[in-house]
This record gives sequence, C-alpha cells and structure tokens, in this order.
Amino acid sequence: MNCIIYRSDVKPTLEQATTLYRHCSLGKRRPLTDTVRFQAMLDNANLVVTAWHDDKLIGIARCLTDFVYITYLADLAVDENYQRQGIGKQLIKEVKNNTDKSCSITLLAAPQAVDYYAHIGFNAHPSAWILRDN
Repeated sequence: MNCIIYRSDVKPTLEQATTLYRHCSLGKRRPLTDTVRFQAMLDNANLVVTAWHDDKLIGIARCLTDFVYITYLADLAVDENYQRQGIGKQLIKEVKNNTDKSCSITLLAAPQAVDYYAHIGFNAHPSAWILRDN
C-alpha cells in the first residue's frame, strides 16, 4: 500500500466526502442525501484535515475552531477498509498541528467510538448538552 498523505490545505468535493461517509459508521448520522446541507457542513468547517491514499479520500477530521483555545471536532471519519491503521489518531495529531499547542479538542463520540477516544488519550466529560429542534 502506498503512503497515506494528510492535508489541511484542501477540502474534499461533495462527492469525495459523501463516498467516504458512506463507507464508515458516521454516514448513518449525517445528512448525506441533503446535498445542500452536507455541502454547507463542509464549506463552513474552518479546519478540515484529510487523509488520502493516492487520490482517494480515506479519512477526514471536520472541525470548528478559534485555533487558540478550543477546537470542536465535529466529525472524525475513516473509511472502514482503512480502519485500525492509526489514521484517526494521526488525523487528530494533524488537527493539533494546525492549532496552538494549548488549544483543546472537544467532541461528542459516536456510539461505536466511545471506547476509542479514551484509548488515545481523551478524557470523558460528564456534562455535555445538546439542544435540537425536531
């Protein structure tokens, strides 16, 4: 397998991102069929780190950040065929490399990933709150 390249200077196309999300568990909880909304999610993220195998998008860290105090890691997705190779962990390192060293990362874990984040050094926080309009 060729080397995996990590980039923060390019956002994937809607088609590339949709394909990736369909090949991981996160896709079931994102509005992939609402292309206007999903495109806006990509466009409005102010830090996007991607992982590429040749010209194929295989991972993404989609973030909202002020770059100095906090980064909200909205999505961490790795193609199911590339999981368990350290790509998610490296995407998080690349997020840290693109922000101030004291900038913290906050996220809400997908049900399938709850144990993953503790394993790579995240601490659980007891008071996360979500307000949704149904």
